[in-house]
Amino acid sequence: MRAIIMAVYALAPMQAPAQDEPQPASHAAPGVTSLTNSSVRFRVADNHYMAMERGDVRAILVDNAELDLPELPGHRAGYNGIASLTHRRRETNLFVPAVAGLNFEHIHDGTTAGLVEKFEPRTSPMQLRVVDRHTVEIYQPPTANWKLESCGRYHLLEDGTVEYTFECIPRAGVYRNGTIGLFWASYIHQPESGAIFFRGRGRQEAGPARWIEAISPAHGTDSTHGPALSPSLPPVDADFPLTLVNHPSKYVYTEPWYYGVSNGMAYVQMFRQRDGIWLAQSPSGGGQGNPAWDFQWFVPDCRVGEAYGFVMRAAYLPYHSGEQVERDTRKHREALNP
Repeated sequence: MRAIIMAVYALAPMQAPAQDEPQPASHAAPGVTSLTNSSVRFRVADNHYMAMERGDVRAILVDNAELDLPELPGHRAGYNGIASLTHRRRETNLFVPAVAGLNFEHIHDGTTAGLVEKFEPRTSPMQLRVVDRHTVEIYQPPTANWKLESCGRYHLLEDGTVEYTFECIPRAGVYRNGTIGLFWASYIHQPESGAIFFRGRGRQEAGPARWIEAISPAHGTDSTHGPALSPSLPPVDADFPLTLVNHPSKYVYTEPWYYGVSNGMAYVQMFRQRDGIWLAQSPSGGGQGNPAWDFQWFVPDCRVGEAYGFVMRAAYLPYHSGEQVERDTRKHREALNP
């Protein structure tokens, strides 16, 4: 079933510090989504899914309802975001069809006591909002436990790259450490390798950056890679059960982006330096042979009623080499980090 929505939509460029400036992360919402910007006009989708197509890329966006479509057979309840991502060069879904990519997965405060529900974004209702033919938002009212209201905007740029803007407002002061921890997962369907690639160095090294091929040997082992400018995790309990959150690897990244390779295609996730994103991975998050190429974000000293947010981009393109991926995504990385 094809419910394709297409139109031109332009966002104002985001201002951010240069990558080599050791400035602290900034967490203020950009004021782009319908959560924070009352001028945004949208309609609620007729169904729990919406397809968008631009350039060589086609994406099917879903809220967290269960679906069973020809393109999404047996799609499970709870998984939201991009349920299907295909390219003119490869029409098979990059993601595990039953789950999703750029999927809002966890809300936590780093404490075991506070984790009443491990997967709260899956269990609280969501609403699919159509802004235009290339722009869909997933809105979630304040969740049951954390009382976090949020809106994630998925916008297809002209070349098919996804620009994802996430904004949230804590509506109650239930965060024991004063920090919001949020996590996104992309479940990759049967790639040749679960490795991810980024520019960085060893956590104890002081030399120049190099290409890192990072492999997690088991779920929750060497699972997250922090920014070199701020390589320490915020407070997280030692027995915290979401093990992808609190098991740093021996590496840090020096540039805020990474990619993985699947069946001749590269899936590239690019971030703003200012947002202080942590890269994350699991060799089996989507089941045996289906790694998860993830990221997490922390908002320290959060205050009830204030809006927080970040911006990232995800590109899906043919793969030839790391240098080629770096060259083909440069304009997007520079737009995020001017």
